[in-house]
Amino acid sequence: MAAATLLRDVFGFDAYRPGQEDIVDAVTRGENVLAIMPTGGGKSLCFQLPALVRDGVTVVISPLIALMRDQVRALREAGVEAGALTSGNTDEETAMVWDALDAGRLKLLYIAPERLASGAALGMLRRIGVSLIAVDEAHCVSQWGHDFRPDYLRIGELRRALNVPLAAFTATADAETREEIVQRLFDGEAPQSFLHGFDRPNIHLAFAAKDQPRRQILTFAAARKGQSGIVYCGTRSKTEQLAAALREAGHLALHYHGGMDPEDRRITEARFQREDGLIVVATVAFGMGIDKPDIRWVAHADLPKSIESYYQEIGRAGRDGAPAETLTLFGADDIRLRRSQIDEGLAPPERRAADHTRLNALLGLAEALRCRRATLLGYFGESEVTCENCDLCDTPADVFDGTEGVRKALSAILRTEEWFGAGHLIDILLGNETDRIRQRGHDSLPTYGVGKEYSKRQWQAVFRQMMGHDLIRPDPERHGALRMTDAAIPILKGLANISLRRDTIKQAAERRPKVKALVNEEDAPLLSALKAKRRALAEAAKVPAYIIFNDRTLIEMAENRPKTLDELAHIGGVGAKKLANFGDAFLEVITGALKEMHPTRRKMAGREAGEVFDRLQSVQMELSRGADGTGKFLSCNHTTLRHLAERRPDTLDAMARLPGMGEHKIERFGPAFLDVLHEAD
Repeated sequence: MAAATLLRDVFGFDAYRPGQEDIVDAVTRGENVLAIMPTGGGKSLCFQLPALVRDGVTVVISPLIALMRDQVRALREAGVEAGALTSGNTDEETAMVWDALDAGRLKLLYIAPERLASGAALGMLRRIGVSLIAVDEAHCVSQWGHDFRPDYLRIGELRRALNVPLAAFTATADAETREEIVQRLFDGEAPQSFLHGFDRPNIHLAFAAKDQPRRQILTFAAARKGQSGIVYCGTRSKTEQLAAALREAGHLALHYHGGMDPEDRRITEARFQREDGLIVVATVAFGMGIDKPDIRWVAHADLPKSIESYYQEIGRAGRDGAPAETLTLFGADDIRLRRSQIDEGLAPPERRAADHTRLNALLGLAEALRCRRATLLGYFGESEVTCENCDLCDTPADVFDGTEGVRKALSAILRTEEWFGAGHLIDILLGNETDRIRQRGHDSLPTYGVGKEYSKRQWQAVFRQMMGHDLIRPDPERHGALRMTDAAIPILKGLANISLRRDTIKQAAERRPKVKALVNEEDAPLLSALKAKRRALAEAAKVPAYIIFNDRTLIEMAENRPKTLDELAHIGGVGAKKLANFGDAFLEVITGALKEMHPTRRKMAGREAGEVFDRLQSVQMELSRGADGTGKFLSCNHTTLRHLAERRPDTLDAMARLPGMGEHKIERFGPAFLDVLHEAD
């Protein structure tokens, strides 16, 4: 039957949505296809319709059971033989799928990528006559993307084994992610690609700096009472607390997160699908599998982890094309949290750098001065943008020429050789007399005390906007120290100006003091790096992280920054065994390089004997060729120096009785060694 007839008779549409027809034709012809389409653009039809036209079974690989069940249910309602083999099936459901396959009736079989790990999966798919593979949420194959699923990496091997065409679909993938999709799924051979835009013009975009965020969310929900909505939170506990607050305010609200009982999660998903006006307060575990067309609003109580995640999550609103609204709250704590999550992860450095870049893009959207839609779509490579449907188009931002303040901040970064975070730089600009500033001589810099026109919180808002404009970036190799980008150079040299938002800086001056963080802003990136090292060691040893070192110990390391094993040994919680087992690993994180130490000396690390050993060794080097430097070379071995440092002989006769100290060594080194030992006492 022709595709146009099936479109009308089975799916009930008289015409395709923009971009669908070309994709359907290519998939039907058996071409390899990569289609990037906005959420709500009708991706599923682009593989479901060809599956009905083509002979054989189309296997659909999808990441979530809820999404598979929804699509199977909808297809069966339309009279299409479809089924899913998932861990959530009842025995009866699984038997029905196998009966339909054996009878040759089934046209679409949905499976999760994890099923491909089974050795029997390939044989089963060969036996049932698969003629097409469709991959939903294809960005999950990319380790650079925001929803990476390792089992997606098996799909390319499956395509080669079955020797059938593959059609991959996703709503969001930047150029880097698209390149990896092609490499992973199509072995680098370019498929027929369709990029049909990322714009969702019916969705209103809005951001706001956090100012009593619970109140802000409750106010936003109150204005939309009776409408279905989603609130995304950064932690599981916050979903429960905010859902309770919404219920107290008279809303129908449930929470949802990955720590819930699976049955409770299924109940929440089912109620959200069925009931009107229900609000779900969730972590990012919720949403990808929800095919509810009339979600009228999405709010973020915390900043998402990347611009791709943001686009995916707001895209769950307004899939029916009717107006929908969004609100995203953000603050300095969010930025620090997202930075630390990236830095404390176990991803390779290049992946962490890419994640920081994606977060920077989201900060740029949050701190935008003009149309947010233009900023968002510009990230995905679209330049022709018509908006009039975002908060900055509704009410233009109150901006001012912030060039002078930004130039002062950039000068402070440059004069401290890009080795410090915002906390220390702000202390310099404000002229604060801290121990660190005195120790480093930064109170003599020309920029010391030149920024008193702003308070500390206002300077934090300025630095946040500078990151949003991509003038500065945290350097993960320097534990979050701020480095200038190429875009900052013209401003620093007086060749360009920069506008800042006056409203966020003004709000910063009025904001109440926050709860004290574990460490100050200057030490936070190093603490994150130390936690990442602890996590890696704990996972390798299969023990809880605190068994390596507890948080208090890592905090003390971050604040004191020991440079040697001796200094590290004086950190609370670092005993001799942990110093021996983990000292080198943590010193390398703190210092960036590891100095070799003789095993004999290592045994004395952190003890007074170690310091005495070092002084004895220094004296020995000075006298190795005699007082005048012309004598025969002579030295004591490390074991002899250790005995001297630990036993402390107080006469030359006593020293001569130690192993390794003969007549010639007593004559050359004895008096000088005694001086060192007497000073130590």
